[in-house]
Amino acid sequence: MNRKQISIYLPILIAVSVIIGIVLGNSLSKNQTPSLQNLAPAKNNKLSTIIELINQAYVDSVATDELVEKAIPELLKNLDPHTAYIPAREMQKVHEEMQGNFGGIGVQFSIHNDTVQVIDVISGGPSYQLGILPGDRIVTVNDSVIAGVEIKNQDVLTVLRGEKGTKVKIGVKRKSIPDLIEFEITRGDIPIYSVDVSYMIDETTGFVKVDRFAEKTYEEFVEAITKLKSLGAEKIIVDLRGNSGGYLAVVVNMIDEFLAEGKQIVYTEGNSQPRKTYNATKGGIALDREVMVLIDEYSASASEIFAGAIQDNDRGVVVGRRSFGKGLVQEQIPFRDGSALRLTVARYYTPSGRSIQKPYEEGNMDYYHDIMKRAEHGEFQEADSIQFADSLKYETVSGRTVYGGGGIMPDYFVAADTSGYSEYYSKVTQKALVYHFAFQYTDVNREKLKELKTAADFVDYLNQEQILDQFVEYAAKQGVKNDPKGLAASSKIIDTQIKAYIARNIIGEEGFFPIIEEIDETLKEAIRLSRSKKQLSQLLAVTK
Repeated sequence: MNRKQISIYLPILIAVSVIIGIVLGNSLSKNQTPSLQNLAPAKNNKLSTIIELINQAYVDSVATDELVEKAIPELLKNLDPHTAYIPAREMQKVHEEMQGNFGGIGVQFSIHNDTVQVIDVISGGPSYQLGILPGDRIVTVNDSVIAGVEIKNQDVLTVLRGEKGTKVKIGVKRKSIPDLIEFEITRGDIPIYSVDVSYMIDETTGFVKVDRFAEKTYEEFVEAITKLKSLGAEKIIVDLRGNSGGYLAVVVNMIDEFLAEGKQIVYTEGNSQPRKTYNATKGGIALDREVMVLIDEYSASASEIFAGAIQDNDRGVVVGRRSFGKGLVQEQIPFRDGSALRLTVARYYTPSGRSIQKPYEEGNMDYYHDIMKRAEHGEFQEADSIQFADSLKYETVSGRTVYGGGGIMPDYFVAADTSGYSEYYSKVTQKALVYHFAFQYTDVNREKLKELKTAADFVDYLNQEQILDQFVEYAAKQGVKNDPKGLAASSKIIDTQIKAYIARNIIGEEGFFPIIEEIDETLKEAIRLSRSKKQLSQLLAVTK
């Protein structure tokens, strides 16, 4: 065959070869993998079919378990912002936070100058029993050096926590002792308290700060209220600021202590869940005590149930700023591998019928940036900047107007206080100098400070010590030069924070909160209301 003939027939031969290849390829595919043809997606089962197809026919070996772990969160993003998948590796931490204890050695620590320093030792815990003291430096854990290696908080938690009954060896550096002191500690159950503090603000007003609604919160709360009553509390301020929520059953039990029998607390309802109403029972321990609830933009879920029930029943007043707006109820479904799905199954409604869930149709990113938008719109400074539609109006038991559609709006609005902020304050805050100075001062003066018993003792003593002047010198050595103008604007905030942190380092939260109260405008407003000559019924009438 000459070149001319080749040039004529070659394209034809190539075309025929391609056609034959396609036919053979289809034929071989059908003959070699007949099982794939039997994997036609069943109704509502397309995802499992895709996984099976990948297992049987994908070109490379794939760990489909890992693929599923990555795919589940992406799938759930298309639902509401609070439906979530919890991997097995994270479930332990979730259980610890909500059950109220974990396995550990029983110390509170801080990392300062790249060294783990013991802030406090939990009374009765494993470290306390062995004689570990506040101020000790933990240098080694199981013969590995953890000082001077840029260790992070989570790394320290990882090596110190563990199952109850297991052992850990630590090497401690203590002042006045040249060599390391070695301890072998048997880990025990360390409590996580959700009621941070309870104390008397004055002769008739008690204060209780609740951090979360966990399994043991109700018992802690009842204990705190009982204590305050025994000290003469006629009015109780319940601080739920920053409280992101927790168990529905727990918050229902807590509100039950304030409401008369039969009063509605909350109800839930969902597409597959019929309406379920929770009412107060009889015999609450605080039925005859006036109550004020503090909330802010980070108070969510169970905190909003609490505030909404008190408000809608005209049982007390709510003080602060509009809450987060999470009115969705999740149910946790465990899987065999230890992971779990936290699925939204219903919405909750306050007694007046309002849903406090804020909109989430624009997606998760927009949903969680809502607080930033509130700040930009001036909501943290002026209550009037909040716009509610008439369709979102509801009435309390006495006929007061309240609004749904996005969080609980307080009866008494308190703007975010920015009056004491300055560039100087910003610089010392960015470097956490107040916190570090307070620890260093405590560490050097621990023996003297141990003689002080109350928050007032600390304030008097530290005033004599001219503690603010000492801080300014310390900050200058840390690279923040004295700024007289900035210091004039921020001195009260800084001075108060220093005293509160030092008191906390020695006597705990009962030292911190009574001092920080001086710069807490929301709490001060609640105290002002509690001290006014008006009765609670009159205060509520003012908000109509």
